[in-house]
Amino acid sequence: MVELNAPLLDSVFHALGDATRRRMLRELADGERTVSQLAEPFLISLAAASKHIKALENAGLIRREVRGRTHLCRLAPGPLASAHAWLSHYERFWIERLDVLERLLREDDARKPPKPSRGEDR
Repeated sequence: MVELNAPLLDSVFHALGDATRRRMLRELADGERTVSQLAEPFLISLAAASKHIKALENAGLIRREVRGRTHLCRLAPGPLASAHAWLSHYERFWIERLDVLERLLREDDARKPPKPSRGEDR
């Protein structure tokens, strides 16, 4: 089993569990943004946007830098690698299981007698 920092992973998946936060991360993938710029596409207050940003910060997915009165946010993708590693373990698990199922189904089909063609059963 993949051993990872469970509290960090919990906070990453919590942060990724919200569509607004996922969209904010997509925006930040293109470069740093201010809190106002991150809030702009949504019909939410700056206070609500700040709560989303705080969840992203708590997960370590973004870094916030204060320059005067401006808060600039930038993507910190490191914790996404932990989430990816955790998901990859289960991806391999299911791929292996599906490969076994496919093999069993093919073996089962090979044991069945061939069906007569439409012209032969008359």
